[in-house]
Amino acid sequence: MTDFPATAMFLGPDGPLLVGKDVATATGWCDQARQGLGHGAFLLVLAATATAAVEGISAAGSTPESRRFTAAADGELVVLGPAVPRPHALPPLPAGVSPALISWVVLEQLPLARQVVNAGVEVAPAVAHEQLPGCQPAACLSTGRALPLQRVRDLLQWGEDFGRDWSLRRPGALLVVGECVAGGTSTAAAILRGLGVDEAGLVSGSLRQPPHQLRQRLIAQGLQRSDHPGTALELVAAVGDPMQPLVAGVILGCAGAAPVLLAGGSQMAAVLALAMVLARARGQPVAPLLRSTAVGTTCWVAREPGSNLALLLERIHGQLRLPQAPLAMASSLNFSSCADPALRDYEAGHVKEGVGAGGLAVAASLAGLPNPRLAHLCDQAMDQLRGVNEP
Repeated sequence: MTDFPATAMFLGPDGPLLVGKDVATATGWCDQARQGLGHGAFLLVLAATATAAVEGISAAGSTPESRRFTAAADGELVVLGPAVPRPHALPPLPAGVSPALISWVVLEQLPLARQVVNAGVEVAPAVAHEQLPGCQPAACLSTGRALPLQRVRDLLQWGEDFGRDWSLRRPGALLVVGECVAGGTSTAAAILRGLGVDEAGLVSGSLRQPPHQLRQRLIAQGLQRSDHPGTALELVAAVGDPMQPLVAGVILGCAGAAPVLLAGGSQMAAVLALAMVLARARGQPVAPLLRSTAVGTTCWVAREPGSNLALLLERIHGQLRLPQAPLAMASSLNFSSCADPALRDYEAGHVKEGVGAGGLAVAASLAGLPNPRLAHLCDQAMDQLRGVNEP
C-alpha cells in the first residue's frame, strides 16, 4: 500500500485523516458531529445493479450468483452480528471478510440507532427493514436504461422526505449513511463521467486493482445508448443505481440543518456531486450542504495505489465550480496487528470499504474509541463469526 496523500493531515491524536486542505471546515464539522453522536443514527441503504454480474467488475462476492446475496447478508450481519446464525451466509470473497463486520463492531460501541432500507435488491434481508414501494435493482449501466425515470424521482423524494423529517425531529443529530451496492463503484464512475468530471483511473472498487478499462467501456456504451441525458435525474436513470438518488435526496432534505456523514469512498463522492447538481438546478444553496456533509472512508481507500480520492474530490470541486471542496475524512484504523488473517487481508488491499465501515470508523474516532481497541474488537468478532455455522 502507498502512503497517504501528501496534503493529508490527522485531526487530533488517533483521529480521522483529513483528505483535503480545509482544516477549519473539517474541525467545525467534527465538533458538530461529536455533539450529535449521542442521538444520531446509521441509515444503511441496500441496492443492486446488474452491472455486478459483468465478469471482472466486482469482488463483492466471488461469483455473479453469490453477489445477488451480498446486500442481504451484509444487512443481516449489521443488524444481528457475527455470534448467531443468519438467514443468508456471507458470500465467499477472493480474500478477507465483509466490511459489514467492522460496521457491526462500531455500532455496538456507539449510541447510533440502526435503520435498513431496501431501495432495490434481488434478495431482501431477513431482518427488520423498510422496503420501498416498487423497488427494483438497476439494469446494467451499459444498457443506458438502468432505471425508470419515475423510479429515480420517487427515490429522490423518499430521501428528501427522510432527510427533512430527520432534521426536524432530531435537530443537530448526526446521520451516518452507508450503502451496500455490488457494482456500485462502476455506476458511481458513470455518474461522475456524465456530470463532466474526469474520473478515469481515480475511482476505487472492491477488486484489489480497480477494473478501470472495463468500467470505461461499460460507461461509454451506456452513455452512447442513453441518447445523452439532459438532466441529472435522467443521467441516473441511464447509468446509475437506486442508492444514488435516495442518498442525494437525504442530503437535500437535511438542507444543512444536521451533520451528515456519507459513509463510503468513491460512491459517496459521486452521490455528493449529484446532490450538488440537483440543488443548483432547483436554486437551493449548495454552501450549507457542503459545510454540513462529509464523506467518511477508510485508510485503505485513502491510500490505495489504484485510485485517488483526493484528486477525485478536487476534480468534482473544479468541474462543478463549487464554493468549496467537498469535505472528506478517512479513518486511520488498521489491521496490521490483528491475529485473524481475513482482517490482515485489508492491509494487502483485498478489501477496502463498504456497508458504511469507513464512515462508522470515523465516527468511532470522533467518539474517542482508540483504533487499537477497535481493531481488537474486530478480531474478537472474527472469532465469533468463525464459530457460527452459517446456513
